[in-house]
Amino acid sequence: MLKNIFIGIKAYAGAFELISKLKLWNYFIIPILISVVTAIAISVSAYGFSDNIGEFISQIWVWEWGKETFKTISEVFGGLLVLVLGLVLYKHIVMALSAPFMSPVSEKIEAHLLGENSNLIHQHRNTSFQSQLWRGIRINVRNLAMELWLTIIILIMSLIPVIGWFTSLLLFFIQAYYAGFGNMDYTLERHFKYRDSISFVRKNRGIAIGNGIVFMLFLLIPVIGVILVLPLSVTAASTETVKLLKANHER
Repeated sequence: MLKNIFIGIKAYAGAFELISKLKLWNYFIIPILISVVTAIAISVSAYGFSDNIGEFISQIWVWEWGKETFKTISEVFGGLLVLVLGLVLYKHIVMALSAPFMSPVSEKIEAHLLGENSNLIHQHRNTSFQSQLWRGIRINVRNLAMELWLTIIILIMSLIPVIGWFTSLLLFFIQAYYAGFGNMDYTLERHFKYRDSISFVRKNRGIAIGNGIVFMLFLLIPVIGVILVLPLSVTAASTETVKLLKANHER
């Protein structure tokens, strides 16, 4: 799996060039707007709710001494809590709403890599704007539920002193996996039904994790990150997913 993780990461190297070569930037205008608006909404929410959450947490401090300090720390913690939850929600909201716009991008990349007359392309499932949007929502709601469930389990595990240090890294890889999952499904939705796509990504989870690692790191870059994360991650995921589909078809 480690080899596939590096393959998923390496796919980003040619993403910018491929987008320019196939003139795909216009397809990303609306998804970029969705990404920016969602990021702003989450940031504003974090700022707004941090005081309320901080006030709630600070109530457990019953002593007068150090009360203001604890309240300040609680407000910062409240903001971070909303941001962490917002980060989880961000990627699923953006990927779900962007599905109808990303599917044509992955389709053009697939045609470029395989050729218009490829047998694999002729096996495409017919999908509409509405079905692509519903598929994106369904996949991402499912992934969000799974990710939140695993996050709760991992946070409980973090209370165990011996393995507590490992949980932060594990949480990052969980988030990366589901980010890569969503990016791969823009291609898979033309080839597989819902459950078959889930099975396919599980078998190729290394590629999903590798793609998602760079996705998550992009979000750490102020402003530019939320603008470029979707174009580059979807392009990188599409190229590798097409290669996997081709390899499966040739077996």
